[in-house]
Amino acid sequence: MARDESGIADPNRPIIVVSNRLPFTFTQTDHGIERAPSAGGLITALEPVLRKRGGTWIGWPGTDLPEAGSLSTRGESYDIAPVRLSEEEIEGHYRGLSNATLWPLMHSMVDRTRFDSHDWASYCVVNERFGETAAAKAADASFIWVHDYQLMLAPARIRRDLPGTVIGFFLHIPFPPYDVFRLLPWDRELLRGMLAADLIGFHVRSYATNFFDCVERSLGARVNRTDGLVEYGDHTTRIGAFPLGIDFELFESLALDDGDSPKNSDERVVLGIDRLDYTKGIPERMLAFEQLLEMHPEHRGKVALLQIAVPSRADVAEYQELKREIEGHVGRINGRFANSGWSPIRYLYRAVDQKRLCAIYRDSDVALVTPLRDGMNLVAKEFVACQVADPGVLVLSKLAGAAQTMREALLVNPYDIDGTAEAIHRALEMEEAERRSRMVALRRREKRDDIESWVRTFLEAADHERAELHPLGDSDLEAWLGDFMSGYRLALFLDYDGTLSSLRDHPSLATLSPAMRAALEACAKRDDTRIAVVSGRALSDVTSMVDHPGLIFAGNHGLEIDGSDFPHFIHEDLVHYRNRAEELARSLSRLEVDGAWTEAKGPTLTYHYRAVPTQNREELIRDAHRIINEAGYQARDAHHAVEARPPIGWDKGRAVLHILRSLYGPAWSEHVRVIYVGDDHTDEDAFRFLAGLAMTFRVGSADTPTAATRRLPNVEAVRTLLEWLARRRVQAS
Repeated sequence: MARDESGIADPNRPIIVVSNRLPFTFTQTDHGIERAPSAGGLITALEPVLRKRGGTWIGWPGTDLPEAGSLSTRGESYDIAPVRLSEEEIEGHYRGLSNATLWPLMHSMVDRTRFDSHDWASYCVVNERFGETAAAKAADASFIWVHDYQLMLAPARIRRDLPGTVIGFFLHIPFPPYDVFRLLPWDRELLRGMLAADLIGFHVRSYATNFFDCVERSLGARVNRTDGLVEYGDHTTRIGAFPLGIDFELFESLALDDGDSPKNSDERVVLGIDRLDYTKGIPERMLAFEQLLEMHPEHRGKVALLQIAVPSRADVAEYQELKREIEGHVGRINGRFANSGWSPIRYLYRAVDQKRLCAIYRDSDVALVTPLRDGMNLVAKEFVACQVADPGVLVLSKLAGAAQTMREALLVNPYDIDGTAEAIHRALEMEEAERRSRMVALRRREKRDDIESWVRTFLEAADHERAELHPLGDSDLEAWLGDFMSGYRLALFLDYDGTLSSLRDHPSLATLSPAMRAALEACAKRDDTRIAVVSGRALSDVTSMVDHPGLIFAGNHGLEIDGSDFPHFIHEDLVHYRNRAEELARSLSRLEVDGAWTEAKGPTLTYHYRAVPTQNREELIRDAHRIINEAGYQARDAHHAVEARPPIGWDKGRAVLHILRSLYGPAWSEHVRVIYVGDDHTDEDAFRFLAGLAMTFRVGSADTPTAATRRLPNVEAVRTLLEWLARRRVQAS
């Protein structure tokens, strides 16, 4: 892990921030490039921190810009690095996958969610560019902080170039339950992208709990909820809840300044202020206020709802429809209850400058913060910070993340119109002593847990040594396999290189360790277990490496199979390829440079480039693929190698099926449980074939996507699995 003596959490140390938007929006005018502060909770939270600490902010500038070197940062203490996007990419990534898919789905609004493969393709391209920019700008940084749902793949892209750099990821919106998140066709890809980070932060614990469920059930990751850890492949990620705060002192100081009051001297104000978005529950809020006036007519003429809607995504049809719906409610309710001197709802569709906003917060009697779903909600916190005089009352949706810490608010279900109306009535009738008691507690907590505290707490968590789960143990394996295997015999399939033996520079060096051999032999002694070793090695090679008479051996990815009591099998089409393999070997010999070499395995070959310097590999790999394909073979990537296989429709998956049918008959799945363990691209053929029929394990790095049920970090974990299988309780009939 790259870090120096000062540590990541040092308040004087610069940080790298990566987010969808820069803190400034740039526009082209006749006078050149002009900029204005961008809107949004993330920028409101982080820009003051980066201004104090320094560093670099990487994001989309909102328009086409000239080269970055011509952009002025106007004396700011940090740099900006714009990521340029085409209009097509903006449409697919931002308006499409981010805001038409992830935004509604993450807020559990499935009926509003759109699934479009073209949007997904744009999302992948843009995340690749953000990650590439971050890796280039932060090559010497010790900490990169990636933010929010638009960039869930970026940590994996950064990790590819900067494997030793500490990466943090924070999600500023809710993380939904497993049954909602798995609706995404790309759920596994997004989870893998996030898990490349060293630390993932959510606003509240319930979102982290949902994330644990998803990575465990969708990826088969190993989780420790108590310690907040996820192990996926050979990488462990720390998970935590970090409730976002605000710049409390700034809002408090602005509220203490004299400002115009939003109300008449005798009129009481119920305040709603939101970005115009369907998650904010503005129509439901207006219906609740209407119900208040219906149920409690004593408030008519004395109380007004001031609803400020900040324009957002005005070019999106769904938001235009929402605006029309809100305006319809305003007109109808005002038409029903208004008189010559009073209107029940005052609706402002515009942004309000910060000083004016603080005065409005200060002088409002009730803040009605009732989103249908919200990651945190900073409006509730800003209202509390501005209560510097006669305190008002906060009515808060229990579906906002803020509700988990702001317990002194009056919590409501925004879908319960009558219940919300009664809460408004209670807030308006509340005695000063109770109002003050609730607000004092809220203010004390929000002042303590402000934005600086949030940043400090997150960076301190990122400053820990890279997390590691305890080694794989019996409790893990019992949880994964106990019920699965109960009452059944076991067919165990194992790859060799990278699974039973660690990968070596030369295949001849990849011998079984004494401990692994003992574990394998202990499994083989069981009457209820059959073991097959399925390898890309030649049959004679893998048989001699393992050297155990009771096992079945499948060589050349299953093209040749043999065992002491298993009928010898050679694929019938191999006879056509033996001479062609010799010709292919001669062609590949031209690429045996810089330590590369060709392994002849009878009907197949493997071109190894592990010893080749990294910078020289790309051209050799490309040429190897070309030569293999031109020879009529299939080129398949493996660990630092390219496999050449006859195109005869046979792979490890079909070999496994052949073995199972030979041992147990066509109805094998009724009589036996199957476990397959492998570490290679070629094992993916078996993982895909066995999906839903077996428990499959991919060994090694988390970098590569897999169809396996679960991951194992290394060969030692495979040995632990074999030892557990060897001593498990006899349960087979």
